[in-house]
Amino acid sequence: MEENLKQQPSDTIKITLFGPESTGKTTLAKQLAEHFDTVWAPEFAREYLQEKWDREKQICEPDDLIPIAVGQTKLENEALLVANKILLCDTNLMVTKVFSEMYYNFCDPSLDKAAKKHKYDLFFLTDIDIPWEKDDLRDKPLDREATFQIFKNTLSENEKPFIILSGDFNERLEKAINAINNLVKAREMGFSSYDFVQIYKHGVSLQTIENHLAIFKKGIAKTILDRPATKEDGIVKLLDVDFEKFAKDFDKKKVNLKLKKFVPASGAASRMFKFLNEFLNEYAFENETVNAYINRKKEKNLPIFLAGKEKFPFYETVKNALLAAFPDFNSWESDKKNYHFIKFLLSTDYFNFANKPKGILPFHKYESHIATPVEEHFSECAFYASANSVSHLHFTVSQNHQHLFENIITEVKEKVEAISKTTLNVSYSYQDQATDTIAVNLDNTPFRGPNNELVFRPAGHGALINNLNALTADIIFIKNIDNVIQNHIDKITLYKKGLAGVLLDLQEHIFNYLNQIDNHLLNETNIKVIISFIREKLNMEIIEDFYKYTLENKIAFIKDKLNRPIRVCGMVKNEGEPGGGPFWVSDSKGNLSLQIVESSQIDTNNPDQVAILTKATHFNPVDLVCATKNYKGEKFDLIQFIDHKAGFIVAKNKNGKDLKAYELPGLWNGAMAKWITVFVEVPLLTFNPVKTVNDLLKSPHQPQ
Repeated sequence: MEENLKQQPSDTIKITLFGPESTGKTTLAKQLAEHFDTVWAPEFAREYLQEKWDREKQICEPDDLIPIAVGQTKLENEALLVANKILLCDTNLMVTKVFSEMYYNFCDPSLDKAAKKHKYDLFFLTDIDIPWEKDDLRDKPLDREATFQIFKNTLSENEKPFIILSGDFNERLEKAINAINNLVKAREMGFSSYDFVQIYKHGVSLQTIENHLAIFKKGIAKTILDRPATKEDGIVKLLDVDFEKFAKDFDKKKVNLKLKKFVPASGAASRMFKFLNEFLNEYAFENETVNAYINRKKEKNLPIFLAGKEKFPFYETVKNALLAAFPDFNSWESDKKNYHFIKFLLSTDYFNFANKPKGILPFHKYESHIATPVEEHFSECAFYASANSVSHLHFTVSQNHQHLFENIITEVKEKVEAISKTTLNVSYSYQDQATDTIAVNLDNTPFRGPNNELVFRPAGHGALINNLNALTADIIFIKNIDNVIQNHIDKITLYKKGLAGVLLDLQEHIFNYLNQIDNHLLNETNIKVIISFIREKLNMEIIEDFYKYTLENKIAFIKDKLNRPIRVCGMVKNEGEPGGGPFWVSDSKGNLSLQIVESSQIDTNNPDQVAILTKATHFNPVDLVCATKNYKGEKFDLIQFIDHKAGFIVAKNKNGKDLKAYELPGLWNGAMAKWITVFVEVPLLTFNPVKTVNDLLKSPHQPQ
């Protein structure tokens, strides 16, 4: 019996259909066989049981199951001999096993063993979202959902590689064809069927994985700095009177515009509390004093935290929780108090601040309430990102944290709208897991987790270019979640509106020139005016032999330079903060452009590059105003303006094993590399990030 239930070995890729009755398995098997110019193994049970019905008017009985299994195995093995690279199977022994258990609450051991042992490169689990059709052998029109769940659980419990096919017949066929083609490609790349299913469900394309593996092997060329961008050499210096003028211009023009504020807010606050976590992990509570720990570790941040503890907006809340847990808390000596304060602050059993999104943490203490960054951004919108008494705020969040953001907005919405007389609309999006990147070992082979699964990692904030690309607005303000302020909102508003006014002024000129091109109004005289504008106002390089071009080629050159998304970026004087800055950068062809560059993009082993880096005068505070529509009012496809060579390879560790990870070109770095870019100096007071919890002790975050 065992020999009759044995699959014949073969290198042919075997695809099998699997699912409840009347879910389109036979139709799909025939279609796929025709598409791939191969054969299909039909369902033996259908012919066998139809003959029995016609002969005896009897349906399937337990004694029929082994003959059915033997017949099915024989059909499959025969079809395997003539298959063209791929064999399609209408059914398999696992289906027979499931029906045996469903109808008779029993499965013959030999059938059970063979069903589990039979191997297929991919199972297509056919969904129940198509109508059930009656015939002589079908008898389960009801309970289709429960039956489908049994089939799905069977595949999972037996660790079979499967994907679900849903939709109408045409949609299923298209999905199945694409899946089979990708499975073939995955096998060629050295991935198993289980790898393929994991990749498929993660939503990452094989072409993307192939590209990223090539990047790991080839490495990423470092950015070539030509010189730092400085005042009057890439950075525009405006007086306050200029900002006021541009802000007024913006206020006049915004009535015809849809404004939106975009805030990346999905990151956890782990770095903000890193030194406190280290304290909890390394402090010998029973054997040393806190001062001894500080001296032993040469810890600079902890003394600042402890000295200013009572000024933190969360102090009273944490202290009250400690008093509730330990009624004698006030009588404790200071080291014990401090240790337990930090423990409550970070413990998953209590406040768990380090694992929560930074945006929902208490940042500012007002007389009436404690404010989070979410609330502060919500309030800011009304000041500078509103038009016609309507404002739109968009957060990128982790899906499992969205409700925390919504709770805060619900609490403050009515109050803020009443004060600002502005209707505030909030939307959310998630970083698409399809943008995750595969991790590799140090030898550039795919890194695998404890269950031999591939490891994918979030690809950094550069992945959010997809989220930005999905937004529809005329002007989009971009600001980091932690860059909020308790004071000087009037000044913040002035400079944000001023940047927007600069953008609209530039955009007006650009759109005028592009419309002149469409209307065939350009001649050699006004081309010189446009070239001067491109060079002096947009800081774009003009090739030396431009004036040797024909008129047609000059116009094409100008249109290519001007028909791009625009960003005006605020830059603050460099005060030693870590992060990116503005530079003139040379590409592989020697062309110069203004870019925001991170230190990790620079070859720090090259003394000339380091010398340029150290001469930087300004810092990127992530204070951007963007225009993502063209002169015809159409949205740009922002993906077309990414410099895909500007990503990062970073060293990471998972479960004690070293790995390499690839991060996509940063949102305001390589992801916007081909935009029209203008840098404008803004005052330092507009930049108040909270990188560590101690930053909350600084003046902009304290009551005044």
